[in-house]
Amino acid sequence: MAYFTPEQISRAKEIDLLTYLQNYNPDELVYESRNTYHTRTHDSLKINNGMWYWFSRNIGGKNALEYLIQVEEYKFTDAVSHLLNQKGLEKRYIPKQILTEKEKIDRLDLPKKASNNYKIMSYLQSRGISKNIIDECINKGYIYQEYPKNNVVFVGFDEENNPRYAGVRGTNSSRYMHDAYGSDKAYSFKLKSVVKNNSVHLFESAIDLLSYATFKELKNEKWDEENLLSLAGIYSPGKDILNSKVPKTVSTFLKNNSNVDTIYIHFDNDTAGRIATQALINSFSESYKIINDPPKSGKDFNDYLCDFLQINRHKCYENYR
Repeated sequence: MAYFTPEQISRAKEIDLLTYLQNYNPDELVYESRNTYHTRTHDSLKINNGMWYWFSRNIGGKNALEYLIQVEEYKFTDAVSHLLNQKGLEKRYIPKQILTEKEKIDRLDLPKKASNNYKIMSYLQSRGISKNIIDECINKGYIYQEYPKNNVVFVGFDEENNPRYAGVRGTNSSRYMHDAYGSDKAYSFKLKSVVKNNSVHLFESAIDLLSYATFKELKNEKWDEENLLSLAGIYSPGKDILNSKVPKTVSTFLKNNSNVDTIYIHFDNDTAGRIATQALINSFSESYKIINDPPKSGKDFNDYLCDFLQINRHKCYENYR
């Protein structure tokens, strides 16, 4: 019988299902919507941010190991062996506690910059985002155009202004999106207030964050005097919503900004957004003032902005085919 050390088992458990399938069996993945996939074999088996749930069987899990055991019917030892033998996966999932802070910074593989930002400027403006805000973000290195695919890259920085996260998003109708290798979601895309501010606004995506900032500008309010924080995609609370883990980017921001006492939540008007909102309210309501402020129309804040500006988002996507 095969024997594995606790460290090897822990390493196998760190491999999420989405990354496993992307590397080992990409044909099994079927894209549905932002951060959500299902498998080709089982269309009721949904994958969201690496976690998975098989609705027709009422089972789910947090990693690829549980998937192999419960869905593919591997024996535990065979599943662990299978995961540890996949090329590239073991290297990618080095336990974070053995990395120095400098190693964590250095491992971020930032996409190559294009010589200009024309494509992303046109794309973001077509989504209603203010040109002034886009210019400001480009000048500060918060966003840029990727070469050669012309995607938009949203960069997140730590407190010492080191880039620690890069989210790559397509500028066409493909809805292409992924995080650059080495990204640390504890430092996802954000715009920090230029003055001391005791509140923070939370958004699911960078686009929603920029849409909110644009609303502030349209009202002649100072968007740069607000703390705006993107979660880089909605997080999935645990089955026990009362004891769900707080997203790393939120806990890191609050730890580094102890003056904050108010949290505004601007998540999407869908089931995932409402569940995530309730989970954060349960986690923070005793320590912070919580204000639930979803978009007044549409699914997300960019929908709301496009409705307000009378922009046809479907037409926008057609222009980028």
